[in-house]
Amino acid sequence: MNRIVLWEFADHFTRMQPEPDILFFDGVCNLCNGLVKFIIRHDRKGTVMFSSLQSEAASKFLSRYSFNGKIPDSVIFLSGNRIYLKSSAILQLLKVTGGLLRLFYIFRIVPRFIRDFVYDFVARNRYRVFGKRNECMIPGPDVRKRFLS
Repeated sequence: MNRIVLWEFADHFTRMQPEPDILFFDGVCNLCNGLVKFIIRHDRKGTVMFSSLQSEAASKFLSRYSFNGKIPDSVIFLSGNRIYLKSSAILQLLKVTGGLLRLFYIFRIVPRFIRDFVYDFVARNRYRVFGKRNECMIPGPDVRKRFLS
C-alpha cells in the first residue's frame, strides 16, 4: 500500500512541476514574428520557448486548457502553469524576459478591458498594417532549440 501512495505522490509532484515559459504566436503574422525576434534578442537567459499557433505543439500544449473548443486567435503566454491572453500575455512576457523590459509591467494598473481593447484593435488590423506571410517563420540553427514543433 505504501508503494501506491508514494507512486501517486510522485506522479502528483511531477505534474506540479511548472511548464516552461512558452509564447504561442500567429506564425504567419509579421507583427507576431517581429515580437518573437524581439524576445529572442532581449531574453538573455534564453528561457522563453516559442510555438506558432498553427503547430502540433500548440495543439498539444493548449489542449490541456479550456478554451471552449477553440484556441484563441491571439498571443498566448504559458508561464508557471498559468495561461495569459492578449495584453496580459504581452505584459507577463516582458516581465519574464527581464531587464528594463520589466518596467512595462507597470501597465498592469491599466484595467484589462482597456488594455485588451487596444490589443484587439491592433490584432484586427495587424495583417493590413504589418502584412502576412505565406508560411511560418523558420528559425535559424542558433535558436531552433527554443522552438516547439
